[in-house]
Amino acid sequence: MPAGSLLDTHLTNLAAALVSYRRCESQLARWGADLAHRLATGGRLLVAGNGGSAAEAQHLTAELVGKLHDDRQPLSAIALHAETSALTAIANDYGYDDVYARQVRAHGRRGDVLLLLSTSGASSNLVRAAQAARGVGVTSWALTGALPNPLADACDDVLAVVSGDTQVVQELHLVTSHLLCEYLEQELPAALAAADAAAIVRHVPGEAGPVRAGVDVVLDGGAAQQIDA
Repeated sequence: MPAGSLLDTHLTNLAAALVSYRRCESQLARWGADLAHRLATGGRLLVAGNGGSAAEAQHLTAELVGKLHDDRQPLSAIALHAETSALTAIANDYGYDDVYARQVRAHGRRGDVLLLLSTSGASSNLVRAAQAARGVGVTSWALTGALPNPLADACDDVLAVVSGDTQVVQELHLVTSHLLCEYLEQELPAALAAADAAAIVRHVPGEAGPVRAGVDVVLDGGAAQQIDA
C-alpha cells in the first residue's frame, strides 16, 4: 500500500476517528436499551437525513422492521425521507425546510424517538425536525460529525464522530446503526418481559376475558375498583 495513496489516506483518517469513537460504547448501549424499552411498549423510531445520511437512516429502519441477526418480532421504525409523496408535497407547499418537521408533528407521539443523521449538523430541515419533536414530546437524538453544530444543540442527545472527513463520518454512522441494533436486540427480551409485567391482567369473576391494568372494573359487589400495574 503506497504511502500517500487514496486508500492509505482514507484508512488513516478512519483509524484516527476510531480512537475517540471507542469511547462511545456506554452511550450506544444506553441508546440501544432505551430504544428497546420504548419500542417494546408501543413506541416508534422516526429517522431522517439528507443524501447519504438518508440512505443510512433507511438502512437502520430496515434492520428494525426486518432483523439484524436472529429472528424476532418486527419493530416500528419509519424513515421520513422515504415518504416521497408526502415529502414532495410538503416541500412544494411549505418549503424544503419543513419536509421533516411537518411529518414529525403528524406521526410523532410522546415516548417516540426521532433520530436525525447529518455529517455537518447544519441541515436546517433536520434542525426544524428536532424543534418539532420537542413540541410534541418526542425525544430527539442526533448523529453528526464534529461538534459544535446546530443539530446537536437542538437535540436531546448527540453522538458526534470526531472527523473532518465526510466519508469517515458516514462510515461510522453506519457502524453506529449496526451497534444500536445489536444493543437493542440484546436488551429486547428484558424490555418485552418488563412490558408484559406492566400490563398485568386480572380476571373479573364470572368473565372469561382479562382486564388490563389501569381499567375500572365492576366487581361482584357493584363497586368500581381500578386495577393498578
